[in-house]
Amino acid sequence: MFGLFKKKSESEILLVKYKLLNQEAFELSRVNRMKSDQKAAEALEILEKIEKLEKIEKNL
Repeated sequence: MFGLFKKKSESEILLVKYKLLNQEAFELSRVNRMKSDQKAAEALEILEKIEKLEKIEKNL
């Protein structure tokens, strides 16, 4: 309840997007492999951004 109005950090927002893209990629893998690979690549890019942000936050 105390974190009700707390803003999410950029890395938390990206993590949610990463999870959604991975879920979409999994669902598409049964239907269209090409689209699934595209979603997986997008998820990988977001994961790299998250790692960069965490590295920067760690150095601060």
